[in-house]
Amino acid sequence: MSGRIRSEAFKSKVMSAVDAAAIVENGWNIGFSGFTGAGYPKVFPPALAERIREAHARGEEFMVSSWTGASTAPEHDGALAEVDGVRFRAPYQSDPVQRAKINDGTTYYSDIHLSHMPNLVAQGFLGDLDLAVIEVTAITEDGELVPSSSIGANRTYIEKAKRIILEVNEWQSEGLFGMHDVYYPIGNLPPHRPPLPITSTGDRIGTPTMKIDLDKVVAIIETDAPDRNTPFKDLDEDSLKIAGYFLDFLAAEVKAGRLPENLNPLQSGVGNIANAVLAGLLEGPFENITSYTEVIQDGMVDLIDSGKLAVASATAFSLSPTAAERMNDNAAHYAKKIVLRPMDVSNNPEAIRRMGVISCNGMIEADIYGNVNSTHVMGSRMQNGIGGSGDFTRNAFFSCFVSPSTAKGGAISAIVPMVNHVDHTEHDVSVIVTEQGLADLRGLAPRQRAEKIIENCAHPDYREPLREYVKLAHTKANGMHTPHDLRTALGWHVRFLETGTMKE
Repeated sequence: MSGRIRSEAFKSKVMSAVDAAAIVENGWNIGFSGFTGAGYPKVFPPALAERIREAHARGEEFMVSSWTGASTAPEHDGALAEVDGVRFRAPYQSDPVQRAKINDGTTYYSDIHLSHMPNLVAQGFLGDLDLAVIEVTAITEDGELVPSSSIGANRTYIEKAKRIILEVNEWQSEGLFGMHDVYYPIGNLPPHRPPLPITSTGDRIGTPTMKIDLDKVVAIIETDAPDRNTPFKDLDEDSLKIAGYFLDFLAAEVKAGRLPENLNPLQSGVGNIANAVLAGLLEGPFENITSYTEVIQDGMVDLIDSGKLAVASATAFSLSPTAAERMNDNAAHYAKKIVLRPMDVSNNPEAIRRMGVISCNGMIEADIYGNVNSTHVMGSRMQNGIGGSGDFTRNAFFSCFVSPSTAKGGAISAIVPMVNHVDHTEHDVSVIVTEQGLADLRGLAPRQRAEKIIENCAHPDYREPLREYVKLAHTKANGMHTPHDLRTALGWHVRFLETGTMKE
C-alpha cells in the first residue's frame, strides 16, 4: 500500500479501479478533478469506460454526466467519449473525440464561464452530484487531502458529492504540499458571502489541504501515472511577431504612466502564442512581474527561474512533459513562488477587476467592430469552449486577444465583417493583435474600430475585401452606428462552406 495514505481510517477503502467503477450507475452526475491536462484521475475513467462499453454490448443504456474543472486528457474525456458514455459535459473540454461527440449530437455540452461552475454546482442548478472522483497527492494523518497539480472545482465537488472516490497518485510530487491555498468561503453562497480577502497576487487566504467527510468516501485507488500534456510547438515567426507587438504595447503603456514599471498582474491564456508572449517577457525590460491567471505554463516557470516573475497565482499547471518533470523535481522550491487556488478564486471577477489584471487570450476570429469568437467554427461547431477567458476579459484592466490573421493556409481570414458566434462583445475587447499589427480599440466608436482593425490586423489578402464590405455596409445599413449588410456579412462564411476559402 502507498505511503501516501497516512490516515488509518482511509486505508480500508483501497480497491482497484475496476471495483470502483462498478459502483457507478447509469445516469449519474460525476464531478471529476482535472484542469488543462493536470490533476485529472488517471485510471478510474478508463475503467468506467470499459464498464460502459460492456453494458452497451449487452444492449443496456449507460451514460453519465461529466463535470470537471476544465479540459482533462485522453484517459478521461477521450476514453468516456469513445464508448458514447457521456450524455452531458461541462464546463470546458478540448479532447478531439469528445469534441466530435458534441458536434454529432451524442453529447450535450454546456460551455460555462469557469468562475460560474462552482456556484452552479453548489446551488444544485445542474442536479445532484452523485459522485466526485478526485486525484490527490496524499492523505494526511489528520484525514485531509493534499491536492495534486490542479484544484479547479475540487473543493466544491468534494463538498457537494453524495459519494467520493479518491485517486492517490504517487507521481505527483510531495513537494507540492504548501503550494495550494484552498479557500472556503464564509457564508458560502450569495448574498451572505463577504468580499474575497485578496489584495495582491501572492496573498494566501486558505489552507494547504482540502477537508473531506470520510463517510462519503466509497473507494480509494492508488496510481503512479503522469499528467499527460503535449509539448509546446517551437516558436514560429507569426507568434514571435504577435508577442513583439504586445510587449511593445505594454512598454508604451508604462511610458504613458498607465502601468507601473513592473506592470499589473498578468493573465495568459493557454497556447503557443501565449507562451511566446511569456518568452518575450523573459527577454524584455520588465522586472518583478506578477501573474494572476488560470494556469502556470512553461514560460512562467522560466520567468520564475530567471527571477523576473515574483509570484504566480493560478488553479492548475499546463506544462509540457519536460517542464512537468522540472516542476516535480523542484516542487518545494516553486511552492514559494506559486499559489494554486480553487477556480472560483483564481477566476474571481471582483479580484481581477480590483487588482487591474491585464488579460491576453487567443481567439478563433474577430470582426471589424471588435466582437470576438473564441469557441465556434462556422457558427455551429464547437471547438473547445470559452473557459476562463470571459472571467478575465470583462473584468480586466484592459483585455487583449491574439491570433494569426489567417488560418487554413490563408484560406480563412481571422478578421471578418461579422463573427459567426459572439463570446466577447465589442464592449469588453480592448486590444486585438495579429502578426500584421496591433489595434488599440479603447475609446473608439465602431466605425473607427473597423478602420483600425482592418489596417492594423487583417492580412493584406483580405484588407481590400473588408474595405469593400465597409463601403457596401455604409450604403445599405439601416443605421450608421454599426453599419452592416447582413447578407454580405454572412456571405463570407457561406463562401468558405461552399468553396473551402474566403477568398474571391
